[in-house]
Amino acid sequence: MTDRIPIWLDVDTGHDDVFAILIAAHHPHLKFLGVTSTHGNAPQVHTTNNSSAVLKAVGRTDVQVYPGAVKPFCREEVDTPDIHGPTGLGGTTLLPEPTTNIVRDVNFLVATRDAIMAQPPQTAWYVATGPCTNAALLFAAYPEVAHHLAGLSIMGGAVGGDFCPQVSKEFGKTLGQSEGIGNETPWAEFNIYCDPEAAQAVFSNPVISAKTTLVTLDLTHQCLATKEVRERLLQGTSEKPSQLRLFLHEILEFFAQSYVEWFEVYEGPPLHDPLAVAALFGYSSGIYEEDGDRYDVKVVTDGAHSPLDSVRGQVGRTVVTKVEPGSNGLVQGVRIPRKLHTGKFWDVLQECAQLADEKIAL
Repeated sequence: MTDRIPIWLDVDTGHDDVFAILIAAHHPHLKFLGVTSTHGNAPQVHTTNNSSAVLKAVGRTDVQVYPGAVKPFCREEVDTPDIHGPTGLGGTTLLPEPTTNIVRDVNFLVATRDAIMAQPPQTAWYVATGPCTNAALLFAAYPEVAHHLAGLSIMGGAVGGDFCPQVSKEFGKTLGQSEGIGNETPWAEFNIYCDPEAAQAVFSNPVISAKTTLVTLDLTHQCLATKEVRERLLQGTSEKPSQLRLFLHEILEFFAQSYVEWFEVYEGPPLHDPLAVAALFGYSSGIYEEDGDRYDVKVVTDGAHSPLDSVRGQVGRTVVTKVEPGSNGLVQGVRIPRKLHTGKFWDVLQECAQLADEKIAL
């Protein structure tokens, strides 16, 4: 791969989004176009500031942040301070202050559209690691973007059962089900649960759905940041950990404790969001094992955001049906990878952290 892939990152910056930003900012095969923030792990005001601060921490204050949606498509915002803390990045004393790279006088949809359309056709990717609100609004307002993009990568959804039989079923026990399916409810993954109507709008768009890779919990739960992984990332290649690596280590330690407290997962927290960035080069680099399977994805939108099962129902659940290759040769369905080579992913993360260290040291 010689040409760099243009990437626009749409984030609700919490702990795992930090590593999505790190890879987008420093992977040698990626060209970082910009960031939009959204509600999700914390209110948008916090995810905006977090995104700017993390870009400063990784040495990329040249990348601009555009504040996006403050609430779902047609629902109230979901308030969930438990996993990530009230600001979305709890547990760190090393997060810098936000910088002047937050742009408030340009509409985030216009900024995204202009940046993507300025790239050659079929080269740029849009990566969403939070709720799909910004993405759904973008494709509704500017349908030409869907045609122009090379791909869309989404971290969201969960299939469960034997979709990825290598995934431990322990993830579901805290939520009261016999098999791990969702992480927000027994049925639903958090990002899709937050704005199921937006997700359904994206998956039902025939132009963009055929270009979409969906990174579900079934995949991300194969990627645990174990104590050994955390220590390796902290140390890097120098005798004394850099300020960046101390920050990354704090982030992972807090995230690990959250997974102990809320999910009784002791091996380490799964790193969900950076795997959506890795989808841009995951097959060619050996991170993903290519199986070519594509699925029709439908999101359950019946039910309310409520702690009561009788009211909530299965809202936010992703229901997938395998799509067989058609005789007309047209690509249909959403690509959902099922097998991850975690060692190669951690190598990529280490490489990006090292490149960030080198840039910051200049």
